[in-house]
Amino acid sequence: MCGAGMTPQKRAFDLVLLLLALPLALPLLALLLGLMALCQGRPFFYVSERMLSPTRGFYLIKLRSMHPVSAAENSGVSGGDKAARITRLGAILRRSHLDELPQLWNVLRGELSFVGPRPPLRQYIKSNPELYDIVLKNRPGITGLATLIFHRHEACLLAACTTPAQTEATYTRRCIPRKARIDLLYQERQSLCLDLWLIGRTIATLLRPRV
Repeated sequence: MCGAGMTPQKRAFDLVLLLLALPLALPLLALLLGLMALCQGRPFFYVSERMLSPTRGFYLIKLRSMHPVSAAENSGVSGGDKAARITRLGAILRRSHLDELPQLWNVLRGELSFVGPRPPLRQYIKSNPELYDIVLKNRPGITGLATLIFHRHEACLLAACTTPAQTEATYTRRCIPRKARIDLLYQERQSLCLDLWLIGRTIATLLRPRV
């Protein structure tokens, strides 16, 4: 599926990478599902609506890393106010980013690219329509320039939040504008060579030992 933010070349690039990744990803996913069955039970997946464009949503799939709650309690991004809900296995999945492995299904469906801005929740599109109208000219991705540069700082900012209101205020005022500036920098320079470099940097970051 091509369309806004997805050239035929970028789509072909994603499909080739997907074919290369699947022989490793599928056995790893099966192992993780087995661990989840033993450690925390069902549901195995967390499904959340995200935005492919300012007007079109899709369902992003992750491995579940939190104890389930009602939809009302689960709204917005995750900050320190939700930390107590993270399971022991979920903490490992989040730290290693293995919870994002099922997003390969979203890549197969053409809803995500391997590289691009992270797909926002609908509520942030509504509050920042002009900003996301520009950012989402690129197909959202699993990783990207903003993810590499800002993710760790964003995680620290949100981890310090103790209430949903504080998390929302921090994310909307301190995270969204900064990530958007980096996403627009990527948009200006986007190429398949840059995408390959960003994927290489992402893999190197994930494999780097953490102190």
